[in-house]
Amino acid sequence: MVSSNGVTPVPEKVQAVSRWPTPRTPRALRGFLGLIGFYRRFIKGYAALASPLTKLLCHDQFEWSQEAETAFQNLKRALIEAPVLALPDFTTPFVVETDASRSSMGAVLTQKGHPLAYYNKQFCPKLLNASTYVRELAAITAAVKKWHQYLLGHHFVILTNHQSLRELMNQTIQTPEQHRYLARLLGFDYSIQYRAGRNNVVAGALSRS
Repeated sequence: MVSSNGVTPVPEKVQAVSRWPTPRTPRALRGFLGLIGFYRRFIKGYAALASPLTKLLCHDQFEWSQEAETAFQNLKRALIEAPVLALPDFTTPFVVETDASRSSMGAVLTQKGHPLAYYNKQFCPKLLNASTYVRELAAITAAVKKWHQYLLGHHFVILTNHQSLRELMNQTIQTPEQHRYLARLLGFDYSIQYRAGRNNVVAGALSRS
């Protein structure tokens, strides 16, 4: 399927969700349910689909069953099929939400709160030892590069939970590393907005998957 301006949707847009590993702990399951729950209004019969998983969190002992595995796979499928994922509308601003954990980054491309694509990526050894600021900046540039065919030539908003990045374009460039990342954003028309981590549910979940 091709969008109105002839751009084909990114083939890898669902891989971040389709490769989500089976939760082995209550914490991992809560992360997955947090992601799924954020888009529950788009998933028909969400409560029934998620019930076997939410029940696991009510028990003292975490025991993964075949019923839980079936529910897990069904929910992943629901999250990457219509009507959850939409095609891009080039008359509407894009929003790129990003987050960086200690070991990886996650991002989601949305319009009007509706997801278009998901993305996550493990950090290289150098970034594993970098500051939180640099990891968050790396997450932004990686996501913009990933979806450049949608973003180039259109104003878009970047949502980050790192407050100091809000004034990115007005900051004095202090290191070659900063300069290198900022150079990757040249030519793009964007603004950066802060979103508290507790509200950055989807990108946060993807960065920890």
